[in-house]
Amino acid sequence: MRRLLKLAMAAALTLLPATAAFAQTEITWWDFLSGGDGVRMKALIQKFNDTHPDIKINATTLEWGVPFYTKVQTAAAVGQQPDIMTYHISRYPLAVPTGILRPFTAEELAAAGIKKENYVDAAWNSASADGKTYGIPFDVHSIILYYNKDILKQAGLLGDDGLPKGLDGLDNFNAVLGKIKALGKVEYPLSINSDQGASIWRIFYTLVAQQGAKFMDGKEIMPGDSSLKALDTITNWIKSGYSPQLISYEASIALFTSGKAAMHINGVWEVPTMVDLEKKGQLGFHWGAIEIPNLMGQQATWVDSHSFAIPASTVKPISEDKVKVVLEVIRWMNENSISWASAGHIPAYKPVTESADFKNMQPNAVYSKLADTAVYDPISPLAGVAGPIYEAAQNFIIPAINGQLDPKDAIDQMREELQGQQ
Repeated sequence: MRRLLKLAMAAALTLLPATAAFAQTEITWWDFLSGGDGVRMKALIQKFNDTHPDIKINATTLEWGVPFYTKVQTAAAVGQQPDIMTYHISRYPLAVPTGILRPFTAEELAAAGIKKENYVDAAWNSASADGKTYGIPFDVHSIILYYNKDILKQAGLLGDDGLPKGLDGLDNFNAVLGKIKALGKVEYPLSINSDQGASIWRIFYTLVAQQGAKFMDGKEIMPGDSSLKALDTITNWIKSGYSPQLISYEASIALFTSGKAAMHINGVWEVPTMVDLEKKGQLGFHWGAIEIPNLMGQQATWVDSHSFAIPASTVKPISEDKVKVVLEVIRWMNENSISWASAGHIPAYKPVTESADFKNMQPNAVYSKLADTAVYDPISPLAGVAGPIYEAAQNFIIPAINGQLDPKDAIDQMREELQGQQ
C-alpha cells in the first residue's frame, strides 16, 4: 500500500510541470463594436484564443457611445475595470485629463515590439499627449464618397479608370450635382444623413478643415467665417434639391443602394453593406468609393480611430505582467488587421496597408490615401464621439441645413453654447 501511495505521489509530481506549462492568463476585454465590426472582432478574438493556449481573452461588448465611456470610468473608480478596451481616439482629449487612461512606457512598447514608425502618423500622434503614449491605434475610419458608376458614366463623369472626374472644387462639384439632376435618372444627385448631428458633423468638419481653418483655436470657437461657409455649402445642397431634407441614417443609405441617389456620403463602415448587396445581386448597379473630393481648397477629411487602451485605476491597477500580455494581444491584433480592413476601415498598422492583400482590396486601397491628410476632432474635452460638439451639431447645424434656422444664427448660437461649456 505504501509503495502504491509513493508511486501515486510521484506520478502527481511529474504532472505538475505539464499543468503549469498550460496555465492560462485570462484577459478581460471590453469593446463597443456591433454589426459587421462586432462580427469581425469576435472572429479575431476567437482566432487569437485558438492560437494562444497560454492566453484567454474574455470579451464583453457594451453599448456604444456615452454609456460605454461612463461604464469604463465607473468601473475603474472601484477597481473593476477591464484589462484592455477599445477606445475612440477622438475621446482622448477628454479622457487624458481625467486620468482614465494608463499610459504605456517606452520600455513596455519596445519590449512588445510596438514601434511608432509602423503606424499612421496622425493616428499615433493623436493617441499621445505630453510625450506619453496612451493607446495604440487599430484603424483609421472616415467618411468617403460612394458613387454609382452607371449613372456617372451616363452623365459623362466617369473616367476610363472607373473613378469620378471633375469633382474637385466646390463650383465644379455643385455643377456635377446639377448635371446629374438634369439627367433625370435618379431622385437625388447626393444622399446624406440630414437628421443626425454625428453624420453632419463629420461632413461639416471636413469642409472646415478643407479651408485650412480650425474649428477651435485655443479657447476661441469657430473663428473667422470658415464654419459659416461650410454650413452654407451643406444647406445649399438640400435647398437646391440635390439632397433630401431630414432623412434618417438608414433611409440615406437606402436611397443610394436602391439606385435613387447617384452619390452618398457616409463612413467607410458601410463598405460591407455595398459588398454584401453586390454579392447577393441586390445592388443593381456598379459602385465605387473615393475620398471626399477637395471642395474647399485643400485635401482634408474628418477621421477617427478605434484604438486599444488600458483603463487606469488607483484602487486596483493592472499588474506589470498583465500589461505585457495586453501588449502581446495588441501587437497580434494589428499584425492580423487585414480582416478588420474588410469592414471598410484603413488599418493603422502600415505593414498591413502596404501589403499586397490590402492593395488588392477594393475600394479600400483607392481611398486609403485619405490617411495622409486625416484631420481628427479638435483637441478639446468638448470634442470626440458623443461629446458636446456632437450634441451642438444636432441642436444647431441640423435645423440650419433643413431650413429651420438661419445658418449665421446657427453658428452664433452653437458658438455661444460651446463657449459656455469650457
